[in-house]
Amino acid sequence: MSSPSFYTLVPDGARITLRVTPNASADRLEGAQTRADGSCALAIRVCAPPDKGAANSAVISLLAKALTLPKSALSLSSGQTSRTKVILARGEPGVLRTALESLADR
Repeated sequence: MSSPSFYTLVPDGARITLRVTPNASADRLEGAQTRADGSCALAIRVCAPPDKGAANSAVISLLAKALTLPKSALSLSSGQTSRTKVILARGEPGVLRTALESLADR
């Protein structure tokens, strides 16, 4: 049995589960983390405050840069006001898998 993953490949890309910490000292990806319920999320910290969508925009920008995708290829699927967010990344699933795996061990 494989361990849980923070992403799920879908026909048009990948669904990525994030655990976001706003108001951080620096924008950074911290790798995959297993949560208390056994699920997995990619930990991400952003300097932006959780006010008027600033943190969500910072998350999209940082993740797009890390995946070498345009920001327009990413959309917030759920978690608008939550620290746990799901992002839909549109693109070739095989290419996204490789990029996402490289983020897991940061």
